[in-house]
Amino acid sequence: MTADIIFQHFPDLTDRQREQFAALDGLYRDWNAKINVISRKDIDNLYVNHVLHSLAIAKVMRFVPGAKVLDLGTGGGFPGIPLAILFPETEFHLVDGIAKKIRVCNEVIQAIGLTNCRAEQKRAEEIKKPVYDFIVTRAVAKMEKLAEWSFRLITKKQRHALPNGILALKGIGLQEEMSAFPQGVIEEYPISKYFPEYDFFAVKAVVYLQY
Repeated sequence: MTADIIFQHFPDLTDRQREQFAALDGLYRDWNAKINVISRKDIDNLYVNHVLHSLAIAKVMRFVPGAKVLDLGTGGGFPGIPLAILFPETEFHLVDGIAKKIRVCNEVIQAIGLTNCRAEQKRAEEIKKPVYDFIVTRAVAKMEKLAEWSFRLITKKQRHALPNGILALKGIGLQEEMSAFPQGVIEEYPISKYFPEYDFFAVKAVVYLQY
């Protein structure tokens, strides 16, 4: 699979953004051979299972220029790096506790020339100031735990149509997790609605939790 998958769903990309998305395949293949950050059997599905999956968040939220977004538990850079390419005027801070994963993130960030994205080996509790508009993450923990870790990092200043909060890539129908919050502060957006041609998204959702 190639980056054309991304271009079909996001046709308004600049030439620079297209170049950056196209470069991801070779970079992740190269680094994955040295440091296993993506399942070896999954690397051929990079653009659907990782890049397009990350960009499902953009179907729910269009980050505005100047917004600050924290990618909590970024792993190899997902969803943060694809989102940083898509929103070049939004600041992305990628954190993970595993040094080798952050090394890959920084190498990819540097290779494609992302200037609005930085990656650090750090845990959520080591971050002190509430400066982020949104926290994004890919299934690192249950929503209650994510709220416990990250609500204190979210600023009260509002810049978006949706109130500040958490945007998490999760499985659909997580009733136990959803029921832990008052009705109206948590919403589930099935990803199959945005990318119906891929079976991979049949049981996946973007879950939004309002701060």
